[in-house]
Amino acid sequence: MTTAAWLDVPADHPFGPHHLPYGVFSTAERPEHRVGVRIGDQVLDLAAIAAATGVEWAGAVAGPTLNGLLGAGAQTWAAVRDWLTAALTDPGRVEEVRGHVHDLAAATLHLPIAVADYVDFYASEHHATNVGRIFRPDGEALTPNWKHLPIGYHGRASTVVVSGTEIVRPCGQRRTPADPAPAFGPSTKLDIECELGFVVGGATELGQRVAVEEADEHLFGVAMFNDWSARDIQAWEYVPLGPFLGKSFASSVAAWVTPLAALEHARVPLTDQTPVPLDYLRGPEHTAYGLDLAMEVRLNGEVISRPPYRTMYWSPTQMLAHLTVNGARLSDGDLFASGTVSGPETDQRGSLLELTWNGTEPLTLADGTTRAFLEDGDTVTLTATAPGPDGSVIGLAEVSGTISPAR
Repeated sequence: MTTAAWLDVPADHPFGPHHLPYGVFSTAERPEHRVGVRIGDQVLDLAAIAAATGVEWAGAVAGPTLNGLLGAGAQTWAAVRDWLTAALTDPGRVEEVRGHVHDLAAATLHLPIAVADYVDFYASEHHATNVGRIFRPDGEALTPNWKHLPIGYHGRASTVVVSGTEIVRPCGQRRTPADPAPAFGPSTKLDIECELGFVVGGATELGQRVAVEEADEHLFGVAMFNDWSARDIQAWEYVPLGPFLGKSFASSVAAWVTPLAALEHARVPLTDQTPVPLDYLRGPEHTAYGLDLAMEVRLNGEVISRPPYRTMYWSPTQMLAHLTVNGARLSDGDLFASGTVSGPETDQRGSLLELTWNGTEPLTLADGTTRAFLEDGDTVTLTATAPGPDGSVIGLAEVSGTISPAR
């Protein structure tokens, strides 16, 4: 495994040269937003060093977001990663790199992409089954279409925010079965959804499909994602057209995007899919895959769940293929998320809806307080780790948010 000893980055650091996630940062001395790469607890100003060295892809990283790089395509992504690995691990290039490195603690992190469009899927069979049992206790847990296609909904791109942004408790209509009429007010069932976000590049034309075997050419990287959900607003509004205001008030994404190329050693066979999906969702062997990510959900610093991403039913390549099968175009900066990640065990559920069974079984925290859903002042942090090369570990950057009162 390559090392970056001159940067004081240990070989086993989760943000070592085997990882190299991309983000957007600024500093007090230079407040403009620019593309950076995390190495250990430092940030390499990629835009500045690319301009200084005159690399052919310098223009792709010159903007205030990652969108230029996303639009440059998969061959450029590979070239940039190869160049970074060489530059950060070659002792002979120390002077070339040194002047462009900043302490992470001195940097302000920003939303890494200008989100062009946002789609959220529902790809965990365990999550979908739990939700079905909660809301349809006398019926089938899974809807008839669930194992035939990756179900999803279009969210609101303009309310995707970077980790650390406060989350204002949303207001809206809600009605329980016992209420004679709907009421308006702050959500009383504010929830989390522990998810993985996928950042897309390589724009396509309207009417063009992306096949399962072509999807990796458009999947730039991944980031931890929290699709905050107002369950009471959602329950009243979602029939017949699905999620709307119960979801669109905020979704949080990590500040650092892990290249999909860094997760080569985290790829695992996809869980058994029965019935066999239609041909456009199958593709050649190994083009639909799972990812071995161990996630953690922390509420006010306490771990309350450890969802395993490797149990997900639908592959990211299948999700992207389905997203475009009707001819919907891809844009540089598109973002889609996996939906809540939940495993088969009680302590692997990725939402409070499941962990408390819709509030009927509240959690007791270490400080003695209980939670059915989120209270004002609560902070939720999602993290994940994945296997890297030679027994190393890749640590996905956290996504965190604190609930503030309704306005």
